[in-house]
Amino acid sequence: MPNKAYKTDYEVGQDNVELMGMDLHNPVFFISAVVILLFVVLTLIFPAGAKEALDGAKWWSINNFDWLFMLAGNIFVLFCLILIFLPVGKIRLGGKDAKPEFSRISWFSMLFAAGMGIGLMFWSVAEPIAYYTGWYKTPLGVEANTAEAADMAMAATMYHWGLHPWAIYSVVGLSLAFFTYNKKLPLTIRSAFYPIFGEKIWGWTGHIIDMLAVFATIFGLATSLGLGAQQASGGLHYLFGIDAGISTQVGIIVFVTAIATFSVIRGVEGGVKLLSNINMFIAACLLFFVILAGAAFGIFSEFFSTAGNYLTNIIPLSNWVGREDTAWFHGWTVFYWSWWISWSPFVGMFIARVSKGRTVREFILAVLLIPTLITILWMSAFGGSAMDQAMNNVGALANGITDVSLAMFQMLENMPFSSITSFLAIVLILVFFITSSDSGSLVIDSITAGGKIDAPVPQRVFWAVVEGLIAGSLLFVGGKEALKALQAGSVTTGLPFTLVLLVMCFSLYKGLKSEKL
Repeated sequence: MPNKAYKTDYEVGQDNVELMGMDLHNPVFFISAVVILLFVVLTLIFPAGAKEALDGAKWWSINNFDWLFMLAGNIFVLFCLILIFLPVGKIRLGGKDAKPEFSRISWFSMLFAAGMGIGLMFWSVAEPIAYYTGWYKTPLGVEANTAEAADMAMAATMYHWGLHPWAIYSVVGLSLAFFTYNKKLPLTIRSAFYPIFGEKIWGWTGHIIDMLAVFATIFGLATSLGLGAQQASGGLHYLFGIDAGISTQVGIIVFVTAIATFSVIRGVEGGVKLLSNINMFIAACLLFFVILAGAAFGIFSEFFSTAGNYLTNIIPLSNWVGREDTAWFHGWTVFYWSWWISWSPFVGMFIARVSKGRTVREFILAVLLIPTLITILWMSAFGGSAMDQAMNNVGALANGITDVSLAMFQMLENMPFSSITSFLAIVLILVFFITSSDSGSLVIDSITAGGKIDAPVPQRVFWAVVEGLIAGSLLFVGGKEALKALQAGSVTTGLPFTLVLLVMCFSLYKGLKSEKL
């Protein structure tokens, strides 16, 4: 039936073709599949050349458009904060009578697990230590291994994992949720641009936007799957002496892909929600233990110290004019912003999919502010404990970062029951990767099905398996070089998508203003 919210006769899936039990959008699925296959084949044949070419593209975008990434990041934060206080904050996603599909706890667990749970496992220890010791320069040029460096290390780490990345996810998630549930458009990236482009979004303008989203999502997920396999294998070697080579890493990818495939078959309710709740329970147990083992009073003191340092330094860290620490903020901040933006189609669309029934205000508070507070607590516990060990010359972290994938385990080694907590950390890493993989598969599935939410099961399985095959084959044949090429390719997509997101802000505001309050 024609869409009544906007005057369009387009029907979800009208351009789709059925093939081998799948319902595929033409041409988004076919062009995306060919480009992905071509990219993987060329990378496997020329891993070093691919890395060099894509690294060049990545650094060109970072060095020449640092101002755009930094300016856009600030705009996204301000835009989201303003929406909280505007009358449009009362708008309910799905209409006045819409009811949430999931409890607040399950909802929050899913958006947090999909958003950056795995990243916190990887960097909550390594990043503060890196900044404190000057592993790759220091934020704002402070002197390494000083009290000032310690404060700045926690502030800069929070800056990269706080309001800015979650604002990026909020913009995409809210746009997709609003235009899907309130304006009755397909759940796909192009729908967010209907107020600007109108019927053109059903043509090549929309096709290109959706294909960019597919590339960013599949490359980002495959990269994270490969990097996560390296961290998990490093942990298994550190804990049990198991060989951490390519065979083990590929075996981990196969295991994660198998469980993720089973999860996507079960769907959001029976798969992703269940795993996300398990995720949050294990994460809460690990966090609670680190707080107790690290002296609860000290951790909570660190919480207020970290929050204070973050708020004090957020403006100088957000500035890009006249910075003397160019190497640091290009290598860390601009890289992070590009990475978060390239991930935003995946995370934003998944958040949109599970957020029907929430008000705009509730959505932003849950996606922007609550995760930031949780992250401050997490960073204060893990990063603060690691900093304390480094500053007091305790354990391996006193010598700085030797292997990023081992930093978490090196910190836990100096706490009671280290074998148990390290094993728990490995389990948490794997479950986080499973939830990222299955939620990502559901997202790509929706885009390549023309916005259909209930695409056939074989289609979900296809994308879950493809993610694992890309990560496993690149790692097995090309090693780290191929994986880094994939990461560089994913980050490079952040540049065009920055422009897409800026336009999306204007389109979303235009759409919200048209809604009856």
